[in-house]
Amino acid sequence: MERGIQAKRESASAETGSEFGIVDVFSGCGGMTCGFLQAGGFESRWAIDYEPDMIATYRSNFDQKGEHTTVGDVREWFASSSTDMPKAEVVVGGPPCQGFSLLNKNRRQDSRRALWWYMAATAKASGASVVVIENVRQLITSPEFPQIIEALREIGFNSFSAAVLCTADFGVPQVRHRTILMASRVGPISLPRPSHCDPARLHEIDCAAELSPWQDVRSAIGDLGAPVGTQVRNEAPPFDLHFGRNPTQKSKDRYRAVPPGGNRFDLQRNRPDLTPDCWVRKKSGGTDLFGRLWWDRPSVTIRTEFFKPEKGRYLHPVEHRPITHREGARIQGFPDDFIFRGSKIQIAKQIGNAVPPPLGRAIGEEVRRCLRGECSRQYVADTTTHYEVATGRAPTLVIA
Repeated sequence: MERGIQAKRESASAETGSEFGIVDVFSGCGGMTCGFLQAGGFESRWAIDYEPDMIATYRSNFDQKGEHTTVGDVREWFASSSTDMPKAEVVVGGPPCQGFSLLNKNRRQDSRRALWWYMAATAKASGASVVVIENVRQLITSPEFPQIIEALREIGFNSFSAAVLCTADFGVPQVRHRTILMASRVGPISLPRPSHCDPARLHEIDCAAELSPWQDVRSAIGDLGAPVGTQVRNEAPPFDLHFGRNPTQKSKDRYRAVPPGGNRFDLQRNRPDLTPDCWVRKKSGGTDLFGRLWWDRPSVTIRTEFFKPEKGRYLHPVEHRPITHREGARIQGFPDDFIFRGSKIQIAKQIGNAVPPPLGRAIGEEVRRCLRGECSRQYVADTTTHYEVATGRAPTLVIA
């Protein structure tokens, strides 16, 4: 695993100083902030989230005195706060994604779709020069996406780069697709360059010499061994969060019926007597349900209930159990010394909702380049070409 967040924060401060401030809106536990601090040259100026445990985690890592974090609804803060917004060069945030997610059947009427407006409001109030918005891949094709661009244009932003990025392309041992919108009013801004690539494509792309193969599950969790107990432990990481569940015998038998790389269809073939009737009736879809991760591939997307194998491909590659909280955190790219606060359910929610820090770091490096005036239009063009070649996907938007 990479060096921890505490060591990287000290190193970044010593090497470059904290040139630029960050405001993190809808911060969650601080995955994006973590990545920016790993990139170096940034410091946290303010963060807000409505969930106390999220802010407790954020404070434990970035604001131990609790001086620049707020528990609350950003809408209410703007409506009632008498406190001035801290000045910062960068605003980052992931407005609640349920309004855009395909899993939300009522998304057209979901009021959370409008929370993106507060990203623009925060940028205006803080005087930020760069805004980074992260959300589910559906955001980029939503009716709100051009509205977001227009709202940022109205307050002076004139350079934009956006695409659906895959976290595995940035060293995260997980295939997780997210829309990333980067906006600047101080010059061109580019997408981050991929550092990794699907091993199956390395032989066919022009920039293979610059890229490493995708990180796999083994590289992330292969050293952890069997979990101990069923509760968060007062023990040094990584073992504080490396605990299991207390499954019934039926659940244990179901785990054993799923072979390496298998899923619910293998369970039905091997043990039809243990297969829930609803799965028997569901003849298609849900191929990840009750599935095992593969050692030699990245993980599927880590969601908030990754400790429940009935929710997805969350069984350990070879052991007869779901993955643990520590394993989920590592698959998301969190360093072991990142401190999580709250109940088991709350910690899992923080892990599953977070921006993977390695992706945040790659974004932070490009933001720093933009703020230092090192990102020319030619660099944006070169980066766009690199992205297209490395991923096989054209960026959705580059206006610089």
